[in-house]
Amino acid sequence: MSRYSDMKVAICGSGLMGTGIAQIFASRGFNVSIYSVEDSEEEVLQKVENNLNIMLNRDVLTTKEVQDALSRLNITSQLEDAVKDAGFVVECIPEDMNLKQSLFEILDKICEHHVILATNTSVMSITEIAQKAERKERIIGTHFWNPAYLIPLVEVVQTKDTSEEVIQQTMGLLSFLGKHPIRVKKDVPGFVANRLQHALWREAISIVENGIADAKTVDDSIKYGFGMRLPILGPMENADMVGTDLTLSIHSYLLKYLENSPEPSPLLKELIAKGELGFKSGKGFQEWSSETIENSRKKLNEYLLDVTNGNKKTPINQ
Repeated sequence: MSRYSDMKVAICGSGLMGTGIAQIFASRGFNVSIYSVEDSEEEVLQKVENNLNIMLNRDVLTTKEVQDALSRLNITSQLEDAVKDAGFVVECIPEDMNLKQSLFEILDKICEHHVILATNTSVMSITEIAQKAERKERIIGTHFWNPAYLIPLVEVVQTKDTSEEVIQQTMGLLSFLGKHPIRVKKDVPGFVANRLQHALWREAISIVENGIADAKTVDDSIKYGFGMRLPILGPMENADMVGTDLTLSIHSYLLKYLENSPEPSPLLKELIAKGELGFKSGKGFQEWSSETIENSRKKLNEYLLDVTNGNKKTPINQ
């Protein structure tokens, strides 16, 4: 019997990430309470069921497994009811520092001393989020990636106050869930993965802005090029593979030509000013119809489902 089998989990927030994280725990046998102040019980359950049905339709889950997962969810608008008897709490409310600080101040007062309090913030300082709490040693970052129920990575972000016991318990719990937790040793903006992702985005946008290539060409250069090897060959291993001497030689020539602005791209600001918000408006760096938007999201989910469940047949250009 797993040491986690009797643990109750509480999720604060019923948005995209909150429901996705709740689904992960419920699918692994945990009883989960979702604290929701905006969505009704029916709306929250429908969000989770929609995700589960995607997995059902791809033969990743059975009908019984879907029903069992839904039966383990409890939705409440009362915070104290949600966290009562919980051993692990994950905050998934909007990225507003004041809201998060206030919530953790309350959670620290109403939760038992042994309860781990985690935040799913993607970029905000965990240290700052924990500022108003007294027992800062039990507060930790657990940055799940969207869609949470499909992406294995979870960044476990420690602060100078987070105890080693809390770090190890959190890493162990996430591993039990089937996730791939990585330990982020310093609480810095963007943690690890978002720093890497947005460094790439900055250069990609700069290439378009400077007329070197259009947006689709930039995406194709990644999807059909080095992006194909990234799942099994990260940049550090790749540098060792080609040789640190060659890496130094390339960087000595190339780095001075790469985008290094600390400010957002003028092109990006221009798009926002024109109301070209991507999928939201039907136009951003590229033009999007309702059909191409739906197809993009469908391809992503199906690809992730196939990759994470061992089916390598899905072509990237389907």
